[in-house]
Amino acid sequence: MQLTITGKQIETGEGLRRHVEASLGSILGKYFKTAIEAHVVFSKEAHLSRAEVSIHIGRGIVVNAGAAALETQAAFDAAADRIAKQMRRYKRRLRDHNAKVRDHSEASERARDYVLAPYAEAAEDDGGGAPAVVAEMSTDLPNLTVGEAVMRMDLADAPVLLFRNRSHGELNLVYRRADGNIGWIDPELDPARRTRHRGD
Repeated sequence: MQLTITGKQIETGEGLRRHVEASLGSILGKYFKTAIEAHVVFSKEAHLSRAEVSIHIGRGIVVNAGAAALETQAAFDAAADRIAKQMRRYKRRLRDHNAKVRDHSEASERARDYVLAPYAEAAEDDGGGAPAVVAEMSTDLPNLTVGEAVMRMDLADAPVLLFRNRSHGELNLVYRRADGNIGWIDPELDPARRTRHRGD
C-alpha cells in the first residue's frame, strides 16, 4: 500500500509516520488486505490538531474519517478508530464486493463533477444569479444496488451518493438526512413516471 502523510502547519516526524503505518497496517490486515493507497493529512484547527484519513481499498471503494484532538497522535488514533469501526461493520460485504470485482469487471459510467461558488458570490459576479463553476472534474457513476450505495456513502463519510440502480438502470440518489437516517430517491418507483414510460 502506498502511504502519503502531509502536514499543514504541523510537523509530521518519523515517529508519527511509523505510528500511522503500524496502525493502518494493523487495521487493513484485519479487515481488508488489498488496500491500494492511503492519504493522511494533519492540520491545525484552532488549538486542536486534526487528522483526515482516506484509504482507497478497492475499485470504487474509499474509506474516509477525520477527528480532532489536543495531540496530533490522538487525533489520528480517533480517526483510525472510526475507520476500523466502518470496516468492521462492512467486512463481509467488502469481501463479497472484492470477489465480484475479481470475477467480472463492470464498466463504470463517467460523469462530470462540478464545484460551484456559493450562490451569493455567484449572483454578485454575473448579475444573472447563475452559480459560477469553481472546479470541474471527471468522476465514476457506479452501477450498484441500494445497499451497496449506502455502504459506499457511509465508508466515504459522504453526505450524498449518485449511482445507477443495478436492478432497473435508472439514476438513483442516497443521502444522509438531518435526523441520522438515510434517504433514497428512486424515480423508477414513481407510478406516474412508470405509466408515462409505458405509454411512450
